[in-house]
Amino acid sequence: MNRRRFLNQSSAAGSALFLSSSMASGIATAQETRPTRGIETEIAPELEVDYWIDPNGEPGSFSMKASRGKWVFLKFFQNWCPGCHSSGFPTLKAFTDKYGDHPDVAIAAVQTVFEGYSSNTVDAVRKLQLRYELPIMMGHDQGTPEPRELPSTMKNYRSGGTPWLVLIAPDGRVRYNDFHVNRDSLIEYMDAQLAS
Repeated sequence: MNRRRFLNQSSAAGSALFLSSSMASGIATAQETRPTRGIETEIAPELEVDYWIDPNGEPGSFSMKASRGKWVFLKFFQNWCPGCHSSGFPTLKAFTDKYGDHPDVAIAAVQTVFEGYSSNTVDAVRKLQLRYELPIMMGHDQGTPEPRELPSTMKNYRSGGTPWLVLIAPDGRVRYNDFHVNRDSLIEYMDAQLAS
C-alpha cells in the first residue's frame, strides 16, 4: 500500500486510510524504510526558530511541545519559490480557513532559507502573511550562504526544499511529509480524524 495514498489521491476511499510502508508490511524496520527525505513516523523535533510573528505581525512564539495533543500542520516555504505560490500557499490558506480556529489544530509556516538570501528575507514573512491572509504563526529560519549551511528546520525535518508540508498527529509523530498534497484529500482526512 502506498504510504502517501490518503493524501495524494482525491477519492474519499484514498483519504480515509493512512498506513506508512513500514506499518503496512509489518516486518520492515524503521532503519530499512527510512527515506532520504522527511521523517515520516518519527517524533517531530522542536523547531529551533528564533523569529516568529503572530497573526498581527507582532513578535510571537510557536513550539512543538506546546502543541502536543493537537494535529499540527507545518508549511516550509521561501518567498521566491514558484511552487510555494502555485500550490503551497493555496493549500496552507485552504487548511487555515477550515481549521484555523479549531481547538485541536495548530498551524504554522516557516520560511526555511537555503538560497536566494536577498529575496527570502524576514520582511518577506509579514508580506506573505498579509498577501495570503494567513492569521497564523509564521517564522523565519535562515541558513548561511558561506559556508553553505542549511537552516536547522530543514536539517531536523530532512525537508527536500520548498514547499514542504508536514502533518503531525497529536502523539507528536509525523504522519505525512512531502512537497505537495492533494488539498481535498487532506481536508477529508482531517475531517475524519477530528470527528473520531
